Amino acid sequence: MSKDKYTVCAALPYANGPLHLGHVAGVYLPSDIFTRFLRMNDHDVAFICGSDEHGAAITLRAKSEGTTPRAIVDKYNKIIGDAFKDFDISFDIFHRTSSKIHQETAQDFFKVLNEKAHFTKDTSEQYYDEEYDQFLADRYITGDCPNCKHANAYGDQCENCGSALSPTELINPKSTLSGKMPVMRTTSHWYLPMERHENWLKEWIKKGTLDGVPHHDASKWRNQVTGQCMSWIDNGLRPRAMTRDLDWGVKVPIEGGDGKVLYVWLDAPIGYISATKQWALDNNKDWKDYWTGDRKLIHFIGKDNIVFHAIIFPILLKAHEGLILPDNVPAYEFLNLEGDKFSTSRNWAVWLHEYIEAYPDKIDELKYVLTSIAPETKDSEFTWKEYQTRINSELANILGNFVNRALVLTQKYYDGSVPALGELTDSDKDVIAQMEAIPVNISKLVYDYKLREAQAEAMKLARLGNEYLAETEPWKMVKDPANTERVATIMNIALQITANLSIVLQPFLPATATKLSEFLDFQTSDWSQAGNSSLISEGHMTNKPSILFPKIEDEMVELEIEKLEATKTMETTFEPQKDETSFDEFTKMDIRLGTILEAEKVKKADKLLKLLVDTGLDKRTIISGIAKHYSPEELIGKQVTVLMNLPPRTIRGVESQGMILMAENENGELSFVASEKEFGAGSGIN
Repeated sequence: MSKDKYTVCAALPYANGPLHLGHVAGVYLPSDIFTRFLRMNDHDVAFICGSDEHGAAITLRAKSEGTTPRAIVDKYNKIIGDAFKDFDISFDIFHRTSSKIHQETAQDFFKVLNEKAHFTKDTSEQYYDEEYDQFLADRYITGDCPNCKHANAYGDQCENCGSALSPTELINPKSTLSGKMPVMRTTSHWYLPMERHENWLKEWIKKGTLDGVPHHDASKWRNQVTGQCMSWIDNGLRPRAMTRDLDWGVKVPIEGGDGKVLYVWLDAPIGYISATKQWALDNNKDWKDYWTGDRKLIHFIGKDNIVFHAIIFPILLKAHEGLILPDNVPAYEFLNLEGDKFSTSRNWAVWLHEYIEAYPDKIDELKYVLTSIAPETKDSEFTWKEYQTRINSELANILGNFVNRALVLTQKYYDGSVPALGELTDSDKDVIAQMEAIPVNISKLVYDYKLREAQAEAMKLARLGNEYLAETEPWKMVKDPANTERVATIMNIALQITANLSIVLQPFLPATATKLSEFLDFQTSDWSQAGNSSLISEGHMTNKPSILFPKIEDEMVELEIEKLEATKTMETTFEPQKDETSFDEFTKMDIRLGTILEAEKVKKADKLLKLLVDTGLDKRTIISGIAKHYSPEELIGKQVTVLMNLPPRTIRGVESQGMILMAENENGELSFVASEKEFGAGSGIN
């Protein structure tokens, strides 16, 4: 019987920051478990990933750090790639969308779809930042979500409620560049008319068929995936722009594309294909074998990427013709941290690379905990206390205790040699039957994408062994010579369970499985051997074991909680720090001391005062929103700090030629920023 072939894709992480445990639990660890299992079952499989290095998020990070997009992607590609390697995520390739082969693949893909008339070119009004003189891509615009009213939703998505958005749907939109409300200007783009694809998408998602022909098992798709997709479709799909007015990205390769790049959600998924191409080149393979024909395409993603992988990318693949569509999109919900959402801006996170640096000998421990609490169907939570409890009570007290007893007693009673199996009791037969059934159960759960339950089933084998030794108590029976054969049988079965653990734990705890193999001097990665009650033969020599899982002490938990709490104590009622700026940008600001000569209220404006300020260079008019804090009379003669070189701005019919700098406390009270000494008007502030 031929085995199914798989192309397994893990969501491309943005190369604009490091990975936290939420990313790991919801994409990379489950995809690694699934792929390791497939390899053990002799499936032809390619495990594909790479960093997503285009899009507005990259350019925004570059602006905030005063550097270039290339420097940003180089920095974070290395941090992310090293973390994956150190955490032993077994990608066949971890690639980059800034590579030459990706640029060529994405451009060719775009041209094919354009030649087949799958795009329309339309002119529309889009948001434009006048101060920065550029059109604003989705992530350059924030505002209030029209659905949940959450502030700081992006122009393409609300990360609070998960809604997919367009920039014009935002309430109170503002540019992330200047912080000001953008204006509308006309521009032209290539659009994907998604409404043309509604009928086949409905059939494909709900029934798992294409034109009436079975394609995949729709019953294995998670409810949240099907539900979110059908909500989109039922509300009516609309054309979506496939190009953007940006400098950083894959250039639009056809006439009229000057100054435009491919939309990141066209560009990025093609990264799976270009990464496969590179891997195929490096390994003397044909990339088409992994994207055409009879093969299952699996996308492990987070729930915020569902519609892109289950609607938009499938449309693109089908339109291209000849390429396989996803067989499943096992999307994960969100992992929270100690009662709160992971937050990069607030540093409320456990960063993967920092964990590995601090605890390089506790990789499998973290894998076990994250899989145990994986947010497969609903949001879940990571706490350091549960981390400690699961490791101590499950890994150490159950798995570690059983393995240690089995091997130490073998060393003690038989000098490490596997004893002979004697006559079996009904209890022995029951234990062996359970041992044989567990790998079968694990297989079914993994193929159904229930990896959390699959790991629990693997641990059931350790529980079985632990309970078996606890009930039979060979350490007591050995004292009576009449029990010699019985003790040997018990220990043989215990060692067979240990050997089986070295197989069934490989997808979940690979380093631990390797240790078990070393203890037993037995190794196989053939899943079909799992459940065998005679894996190691009589007389086989085992090795002395070491402690598998040292207990997690309270001090470690307290230290990690203190680290997180320290980020809370840093929080205040003040606005968070703004994005970083470069020294060169700062030096462009002309800030000087000035003296207020005249002050009067602006008509029909409760908050505004019109000030005449002596700047040392001239006397200029400045409109300032401080009328509720100061009367005109008390301002005469005040020394103030003036930002001189802002472009003039007309406010209530009066041209304002600068800005008065003020300090604001947590109660909203204002105070002038001035010199502690009486310096003359025009004195510079450096």
